Amino acid sequence: MQCDLCGKEAELYRTKIEGTVLNVCKECSGYGVVLGKAKPQTPNIPKQVETPRSAEEPEKIETIVPDFAQIIRKKREQMGLKQEEFAKRINEKESLIHKIETGTFTPSIKLARKIERFLHVKLVQEEVVAARPVGFKKTEASGLTLGDAIKIRKKSKK
Repeated sequence: MQCDLCGKEAELYRTKIEGTVLNVCKECSGYGVVLGKAKPQTPNIPKQVETPRSAEEPEKIETIVPDFAQIIRKKREQMGLKQEEFAKRINEKESLIHKIETGTFTPSIKLARKIERFLHVKLVQEEVVAARPVGFKKTEASGLTLGDAIKIRKKSKK
C-alpha cells in the first residue's frame, strides 16, 4: 500500500496529522500521532445498474395554446376588467398584458399558469412528443454557449 504523504510502498500506520487521519509509512508517521496499523484497503468498484435500452419513455412538454391572446382578452372583457385593472390584480405591468393580448409576446409557462388561475381559462396544454430511448438525456439549444463566445472572440481578433 502507498503512503498518503510520500507515496512510498510500505507498511502503513493510521496517523493523525494536523487534524486529519492519514495512512502513512513509518517515516511519515513521525509528523503526527500514530493511532494504529492501517487496515488493507479493498478497491472501491462502483456497481453499475443496467437499464433496459429497449424501453422508450414518452416525453411530455407544456406549450401555450395558439389562440392564447384571444382567450385572455375575451375572458378579461367578460369579467368587465380593463387591461390596467387586470394587470394590477395579477401583479404584472399593463404594457405586458397589452403585448400578450395583441399576440406580440408569448407568456412563459409560469405566467400563463398565473393568468389561468385568475381568469379560470386553459392556456397551457400538455403534448406528448415522440418517444426517446431511456439512455438519452434531454438537451435544449439555448443559443450561444460560453465556448461559442470564446470562438467568436478569437476569430474577431485575427
